[in-house]
Amino acid sequence: MGLLEGKTALITGAARGIGKAIAIKFATEGANIAFSDLNRDEHMEITEKELQALGVQAKGYASNAASFEGSQELSDAIMKDFGRIDILVNNAGITRDNLLLRMTEQDWDAVLTVNLKSVFNLTKAVMRVMMKQKGGSIINMSSVVGVNGNAGQANYSASKAGMIGFTKSVAQELGSRNIRCNAIAPGFIETEMTHKLPEDVREAWIKTIPLRRSGKPEDVANVATFLASELSSYVSGQVINVCGGMST
Repeated sequence: MGLLEGKTALITGAARGIGKAIAIKFATEGANIAFSDLNRDEHMEITEKELQALGVQAKGYASNAASFEGSQELSDAIMKDFGRIDILVNNAGITRDNLLLRMTEQDWDAVLTVNLKSVFNLTKAVMRVMMKQKGGSIINMSSVVGVNGNAGQANYSASKAGMIGFTKSVAQELGSRNIRCNAIAPGFIETEMTHKLPEDVREAWIKTIPLRRSGKPEDVANVATFLASELSSYVSGQVINVCGGMST
């Protein structure tokens, strides 16, 4: 359909999982793809080749989204290689799950730094680019646990809830510059992380979902495409749950 024809998207944490699904979907809609992950490994190289095979310009970058300086360097490198950044998807994230009673300071700091500070870092890095271009779409990958909380994930929940507040604030600050900012809150999505869960745990999760099934990375990618495209030109400051009704 070419919904993103002529646009360049920066997607963090996109060598695999949900980020990769978003990158592939964006590419099929005509977007050029700059994506990052912590290391340039076989996953990044495979994803890069898959994207290029779709006929768009695509390049993977080794970058630490938790680094303020590294994020600015990433933005500068992409501008040199692609000439513009129209879409930012803040997808990089980690988990360090544990009950609060047992959670260490290191577990707390690591999750807040990677999941939340990275959103600040990358948004700061691209906002002036988007302001000069007089438009852009920023998409922050939150979570249903950022909306509802979850036992054993106080650090992760806090980081994802903070992302929602950040999203709404940025939408208000940059709206007059034609820059939109929205968040997606995925629920139980099939990824490498969920595949590692015991079968009984997976089944228990699915029973809590009104649609009685887990989601696929493509389900999230479809919503991200809507938010990245002009189909959502009057949508900003919103949180869209992609959870099969789990948060209803």
